[in-house]
Amino acid sequence: MPTIQLRQLQYQYHEVGKGAPTVVMLHGFTGSGDNWLPIAQHVNTRAVMPDLLGHGFTASPSDAAHYAMEHASQDIAALIEAISPHTPVVLVGYSMGGRLALHIALTYPKLVRHLILESASPGLATAAEREARVKSDEALAAQIERDGIESFVSYWQALPLFASQRRLPESARQALHAQRLRNNPIGLANSLRGMGTGAQPSLWDRLGELAMPVTLLAGELDTKFVHINREMAAHIPQAELHVIAGAGHIIHLEQPGGYLHLLKQTFE
Repeated sequence: MPTIQLRQLQYQYHEVGKGAPTVVMLHGFTGSGDNWLPIAQHVNTRAVMPDLLGHGFTASPSDAAHYAMEHASQDIAALIEAISPHTPVVLVGYSMGGRLALHIALTYPKLVRHLILESASPGLATAAEREARVKSDEALAAQIERDGIESFVSYWQALPLFASQRRLPESARQALHAQRLRNNPIGLANSLRGMGTGAQPSLWDRLGELAMPVTLLAGELDTKFVHINREMAAHIPQAELHVIAGAGHIIHLEQPGGYLHLLKQTFE
């Protein structure tokens, strides 16, 4: 798999397919670029799927400052410029990757022709909410470091947020479990500290700056994010919201056919 040096840190990414536009796909917390392969292999264009900092086979530096949203955005912007010079991409982000994609689209708008956010948010609106979440994320980061990756993954998969995934075939659940276990605990812990929802600056007041088309996706069973995305849609000039029937938080895994259809609509 290809690698690239960004801020003297090695990033690894998957690349499949050919043709324009290039689609860049950003995974969620505990994920990796290969989570997107079942979708990317069928988009009929070029797809690039990086392992984000602290995940997969990309670097997991011990200093949490490396993971700040501004630095992570800078890295992926540099990757986009390297793989698609002078040509904006379709930028897709799921959950944590969606928050990152939103930050990139606001900071480097010329790099993005269409933004697709799956189960994502602009962060927390108030300082009090962010402070409480920072404490929560720090406790979770300490849990990862103390108890190890296997214990944490078992805890993470049992969260109510992911309850709908229990309906997936056993093979799909086992593959996702195995992928999560390949992550570096230092990388996951510091990702929470640097890129967690509490650490991220609120972007609610900046949603109106998005000039490109924006597709918002939320799973019908993920009621919290349905509500968040309805609020987002009201603030984004060219937003189109799709609530996906029969899906929870990980729409591209739980309803891949419908997800792929919507993705293709953005460039076909």
